[in-house]
Amino acid sequence: MFVKICGLTNLEDTLAAAENGATAAGFNFYPGSPRYISPDALATWIARVPAGMWKVGVFVNEPVARVLEISRMLGLDVAQLHGKETPSDVPTGMRVWKAARVVDGYDFSTLDAFHTEALLLDGPASGIPFDWSVAPGEDRKIVLAGGLDVDNVQAAIERVRPWGIDVCSRIESAPGKKDHARMKRFIQTVLSC
Repeated sequence: MFVKICGLTNLEDTLAAAENGATAAGFNFYPGSPRYISPDALATWIARVPAGMWKVGVFVNEPVARVLEISRMLGLDVAQLHGKETPSDVPTGMRVWKAARVVDGYDFSTLDAFHTEALLLDGPASGIPFDWSVAPGEDRKIVLAGGLDVDNVQAAIERVRPWGIDVCSRIESAPGKKDHARMKRFIQTVLSC
């Protein structure tokens, strides 16, 4: 299982995530997010992200050409599509994860047509978990997100058995600024499961 620290906006937090054992760093390119980082700003320091740490770009309703352009420019490893994309909006020639906000009554069959490396299942809103009992079985790689923290992540892992864990708001001191102590405890908890 791997840990992705999402919503990274600065090199200091990214290096701390890597030092503490995170496998993936998530960079949010959606301008409406409080964790937004522009591709140009990230370009000034992304080369300093440790080798082997996956660089994941979070895109919301971006045209395929723009996803590919940013991914090439920054050397991203994964494009995470976190909007209302359709299967025809999935770029080819790179790793892609399709994200979905799981609300009550969510129809997981809507994701069947997305032939992506993984599905990222997120809560209904930032920092809020969904009912993990509705998560689909292990026929697809699942990255679990949404309202996870050191107090509930072990139970989430036991229930869902995900391929990976994604965390953001519950390890922050402010939007886009990670609390290094909380981040370290979270990563250690996940990796001990």
